[in-house]
Amino acid sequence: MNLKNTILHSFKWIFICVLIGIFSGSASAFFLVSLEWVTQFREHNNWIIWLLPVGGLYIGWLYYKYGATVVKGNNLLLEEYENPQKKIPFRMAPMVLISTLITHLFGGSAGREGTAVQMSGAIADQFTTYFKLDNSDRRTLIILGISAGFASVFGTPLAGAIFALEVLYFSKINLKSSVLSFVVAYIAYFTVEILQVKHTHYSIPEVPEISINAIWLSIAVGIVFGFAAMIFSRTTHFWGRLFAKTIEYGPLRPFVGGLILVIAIYLMGTTKFIGLGIPSIVESFSTANTPYDFLLKILFTGFTLGAGFKGGEVTPLFFVGATLGSALSVVVPLPIALLAGMGFVAVFSGATHTPIACTVMGMELFGIESGVFIGIACLVAYFASGSVGIYHSQIVKGAKYKLYQRFKRKNLADF
Repeated sequence: MNLKNTILHSFKWIFICVLIGIFSGSASAFFLVSLEWVTQFREHNNWIIWLLPVGGLYIGWLYYKYGATVVKGNNLLLEEYENPQKKIPFRMAPMVLISTLITHLFGGSAGREGTAVQMSGAIADQFTTYFKLDNSDRRTLIILGISAGFASVFGTPLAGAIFALEVLYFSKINLKSSVLSFVVAYIAYFTVEILQVKHTHYSIPEVPEISINAIWLSIAVGIVFGFAAMIFSRTTHFWGRLFAKTIEYGPLRPFVGGLILVIAIYLMGTTKFIGLGIPSIVESFSTANTPYDFLLKILFTGFTLGAGFKGGEVTPLFFVGATLGSALSVVVPLPIALLAGMGFVAVFSGATHTPIACTVMGMELFGIESGVFIGIACLVAYFASGSVGIYHSQIVKGAKYKLYQRFKRKNLADF
């Protein structure tokens, strides 16, 4: 490739990044604003939770009728990256957007990253046709879609770019994809900023001196966070398998699941464990949580997603980690905000096998001063969380794979 062609090729990919970044960032901005509206409406009109089974029935019917090719969600992106077959249908974007808003409006427990990443991935893959790209370039588009969606929905461009590469285990990734992942992440991030859509801010006001004792404590809580990630992942998959096995007709699964959730919410007399749970996450940085809050969020989220409602897992993972870290502050002599922040990203690290991205995310959200503690917690949780993550199509290799092979002496998938 001569210099002229190299320059033209570079401009083409920068242009693609600009388009994906703007479109994905705009989609995430619209989604975040809409999500805030439906959340506020539900909080001020709790009666609407009784309609959760009806919302579930509609979501189930929608995917049964029109979504057979996109129902795998994030797993479809991972599968198409590993073994490209055909372009991801654009319908994935509006379907997951509508379904996630319905889930949150009526009181399901779910997140938002899955929605943003799926919308962005579907948008990005459409450029396969417009620019006549081959399978190798399609892989780059999928990376760009994941990066833009993650960066824009959480306001963490560095973590978004790294997450897109790390969640794929850096497989078949070249220098071009790596550089463009950062470019598109920042374009998507600034698109949301320009549109003046705000993200939740967290802070860790007190970070202790690094000492042997503090490091050992970080390792200990990292193991606990890893176990929490394992429970979360396995619980979500368990409910999914159970619903698929016991209810053959797809649209009835979220309907029945919605009925059970409504009864559970009514009997518990609280809405703390539905929706995103942002207020509880923020509160956990200053007030110690009860030791079972994280378990109830795991149960509600796993059941909601397993029944067939839509959304993501990451914000509930933040809830699980932050409330668990907050509860541990009663027995662990580290600042409560630091423990909540460590759990916030460490449980996410364990559930997605992405310790690098989660460490970077922690420093973006909480400040670089807490980086050592966050890095230790994320790395330890990554090793302690088992092989089963929230994305069953994710390829799990690297240091964890080698360690488990060495000590278990069997396939990692069996652990």
